[in-house]
Amino acid sequence: MTTTTSTATTPGPDLDPVDLSSLEFWGRPMAERDASFAELRSQRPISWHRPPEGMLMPGEDDPGFWAVVRHEDIGYVSRNPKLFCSGQGTQFQDAPAELLEASQSFLAMDAPRHTKLRKIVSAAFTPKQVRRLEDRIAGRARSIVDELLDHGDGDFVSLVAKRLPMGTIYDLMGAPEEYQESLAEAADLLVAINDPDVLQNLGLEDPLQAAGQALMALLGPALELAEARRRAPQEDLMTNLVQAEVDGESLTDNEIGAFFVLLSVAGNDTTRNTIAHSMRRLTEHPDQRAWLAEDHEGRARTAVEEFIRHASPVVTFRRTATQDTELRGTPIAEGDKVVMFYESGNRDAEVFTDPLRFDLSRDPNPHVGFGGGGPHFCMGNMLARTQLRQIFSQLLARVPDLTVGEPETLRSNFVHAVKTMPCSIRG
Repeated sequence: MTTTTSTATTPGPDLDPVDLSSLEFWGRPMAERDASFAELRSQRPISWHRPPEGMLMPGEDDPGFWAVVRHEDIGYVSRNPKLFCSGQGTQFQDAPAELLEASQSFLAMDAPRHTKLRKIVSAAFTPKQVRRLEDRIAGRARSIVDELLDHGDGDFVSLVAKRLPMGTIYDLMGAPEEYQESLAEAADLLVAINDPDVLQNLGLEDPLQAAGQALMALLGPALELAEARRRAPQEDLMTNLVQAEVDGESLTDNEIGAFFVLLSVAGNDTTRNTIAHSMRRLTEHPDQRAWLAEDHEGRARTAVEEFIRHASPVVTFRRTATQDTELRGTPIAEGDKVVMFYESGNRDAEVFTDPLRFDLSRDPNPHVGFGGGGPHFCMGNMLARTQLRQIFSQLLARVPDLTVGEPETLRSNFVHAVKTMPCSIRG
């Protein structure tokens, strides 16, 4: 695939018949979405769509977006930030500037500031640092399974899937354990604001109201923790943030709060949902479960990559064209929104043999579960992989008859989330 500069203006594109913008589409089973994405990959890999439903800030002048569904193209857009920037927003839908500033931090920035801010946080996620955390993660995974065995049947998400990433990311940040549950619930709400069932259960009227409530629940404790670390530094990431300087200046409270919100969402939601979806796949594919349990230590490396590929926990991210260009011969105008669909890229038959098959021995496995590369590649990928290895090591060895039922999933065009999923420890 090549990209060239173009000065031609793009006539109004025709809307694609596959409606990726509707909330109804994102409420369909994954198998149905897979069929729609397969059609787009084979026939219309770059397609035009109306603005997404459920927008926090709908605008009459928003023309829509280009959908990028092939693995190769997702990688190209991701690795070319000078052509496709993040600084004009990374979410599928637009939102008020105040909300973006308070929640996305360096995720919605471009170089050079993105580079400088990311460097501050990335020091906590190096392979060396993750290895230092591994014993703590392993201990927490053992405790979670201890309590599962004591509790018995119940909701797998609340008993297992959400607890390991919640504890890990907030331990890393230095948040007191008594606050962690409420912080994780606020982070969950922030990515669930378009699900009408979630809003109704909370008695909220609209997504903006839900987003505001979630942000208040995260930012208050974040700023309290920041002030505590200024007075008494500790060995944690919040201390790094309050002591850091960028261009000779300390980070503001707003910047620190946005970091905390971003890490709360990224550190909790994606790993939690990968754990949940993977347990469902192991229940559906007992042959794969038996293969992994036979030699978990030796086979975990490839298994974890297939867990991530199949779960595709982050569904979409957006970029904006910085100049007139092309993708697969389709003219893209400066300012056009370009949305990458990771779920589709992870099912691309040009990259993955029999892509719908759940194969824990699949190797190589160049999935885009952590993004398509480039400067915004997920810095927590090693931490997520470590958590997946440790929790499934415990589950397979100590709860060999564990099964899960049909999940209740979130209606979302951002994350592939599981709200609840029943489990039985006796099969």
